[in-house]
Parts: sequence; structure tokens; C-alpha cells
Amino acid sequence: MPLNRRLPKRGFTNIFKKHYQLVNLDELEARFEADAKVDAQALVAVGLIKYADRPVKLLGRGAIAKVLQVQVDKASKAAVAAVEAAGGAVTVKS
Repeated sequence: MPLNRRLPKRGFTNIFKKHYQLVNLDELEARFEADAKVDAQALVAVGLIKYADRPVKLLGRGAIAKVLQVQVDKASKAAVAAVEAAGGAVTVKS
């Protein structure tokens, strides 16, 4: 019998898991002007994400100095703190 059939299967795959499109602060800093509104449509327009109808998560890699109005489905605490420290705002959709 082949090895993969002799070894037991462990765990399972959750078919309901959400797959987020990830966007980092340094990418927003490079692609958007100050006082811009950043949402899924704008992210698709600049090429940071591929699909506007799938959820987006904002992560805190890099630094941001521009004032941005960001609307995402999920965001890390560090990313929210960095955007707000720069004078912007993050709106998290539920």
C-alpha cells in the first residue's frame, strides 16, 4: 500500500474560511495621493488587489505619512494606529 494511504489524515479544511486580499501601509503610501479615499474599487484601479468583491485586510508593514480615508473589511491594530497617527481614518466594514 502507498505511504500516503498508510498514514492517517489529520485535521480538516474549513470550507467557510474567508480569504482576504492583503494590503500593506507601504503600498498605500506609494500608490495614493494625500487626502485620497481608499476602498476596494480604488485598490483595484491602482492594481494592489485583483477583485473588488472579495474582502480586503489592511496590514501594518511599512510607514505612512499621508492622510488617507481607508475603508476595508478587516485591519490590524498596528495599521489602524499608523493611519490614525498620520491624521487619516480607517473604517472597518462588518
